[in-house]
Amino acid sequence: MAIDYRVSPSGPLVGDWRVPGDKSISHRTIIFGALADGTTEVSGFLDGLDCLATRDAFRAMGVVIDGPEDGLLRIQGVGMQGLNAPAQALDLGNSGTSMRLLAGLLCAQSFDTTLIGDVSLSRRPMRRVVEPLTRMGAVIRGAAAGTPPLSIAGGQPLQGIHHVSAVASAQVKSALLLAGLYAEGETRVDEPAPSRDHTERMLETFGYPIRRDHLSVCLQGGGRLHAASVQVPADLSSAAFFLVGASIAPGSEILLRDVGINPTRTGVIDILRAMGADIRIERERRFGAEPVADLRVRAAPLHGIAIPEALVPLAIDEFPALFIAAACAEGETVLTGATELRVKESDRIQVMADGLAALGVCAEPRPDGLRIRGGPIQGGCVDSHGDHRVAMSFAMAALRAQGTIRIRDCANVETSFPGFAALASAAGLALERVAGDA
Repeated sequence: MAIDYRVSPSGPLVGDWRVPGDKSISHRTIIFGALADGTTEVSGFLDGLDCLATRDAFRAMGVVIDGPEDGLLRIQGVGMQGLNAPAQALDLGNSGTSMRLLAGLLCAQSFDTTLIGDVSLSRRPMRRVVEPLTRMGAVIRGAAAGTPPLSIAGGQPLQGIHHVSAVASAQVKSALLLAGLYAEGETRVDEPAPSRDHTERMLETFGYPIRRDHLSVCLQGGGRLHAASVQVPADLSSAAFFLVGASIAPGSEILLRDVGINPTRTGVIDILRAMGADIRIERERRFGAEPVADLRVRAAPLHGIAIPEALVPLAIDEFPALFIAAACAEGETVLTGATELRVKESDRIQVMADGLAALGVCAEPRPDGLRIRGGPIQGGCVDSHGDHRVAMSFAMAALRAQGTIRIRDCANVETSFPGFAALASAAGLALERVAGDA
């Protein structure tokens, strides 16, 4: 059923809670747990639809996975050669992470597979993964536009390569490393800037030797993975909506517990602080290989900035929320170097610009970014285009709006943040879920 959000002017945000588990890490616990020798136990797993799509894909390939139940997941690993051919195409729903990472893994298996997804995923580009995998010896066919579905031929011998990425992409890097586990020789990936390194940390957690040198990572094929216990931090990308909401709503103060602060992900904190946000990092510690902390946020006046391009890959998923912060800031905020936003679940540059304009905010889209002049936010209707991060970002805009905001097409919020509406409402947001045709 189509779901809209109707959000009235409200606030402040107050409370002390934990947002759901990290989506990127949750995906990887299933992948590596399935390939490991032994039983992997996971706590804090995100039971959003994207991660459940990855779980169901591995179940279809013969892996016994119990849960999640209250965030607990138990994976009976089958080893590096233990996956079985699925009976039908693997439907990955809306999850680009699942499709790109599984393309890397499945091109090394002995059986043929086909990866499909929903309408949104079927429009997303896959050539950046397919082309380097083909250089390794994979045989993958996609649609003429370089989009899904992907048909992957099994039984292909792979050869390690040295790949120099044109853009920083954790999904491309991870796909190549997964293929590299099975390839002859060394697989090496060099990037122009840091991208999230959860795959590298997970490989180390599961006992697989890798070498890292700043913007380069490499591994030798032919090793084994060993089961582990994994504690998944709260997702910084999900926390970002509340970091912005508490910053822009007068009188707000919140504490977000157990948030992952992996240094390849903390661009959103750095950008908000540069804009004047009052965000304090407390109780720094580690969940296994991943750093975590509690984040305390108090309302503060924000000002516009030119966002440093070096921070762009460290905040690429959080820009919809950051655009709302920019709309509430004094002066002008300018983002450049973010062409990647054009090929997410939606064209996030254009969709956010259109939504901000519908609410009376001056937003000028550019090929690689956006220029936003802060000012009053009116009530109105915006279309999320089925993009979960766009929907949640505009929900936070209502904290400073002069009228009710209706956000169209919000069902996909469940892909990454199940329970968002309930948690946001408990924190102080006047949010209602309504039928899309209401």
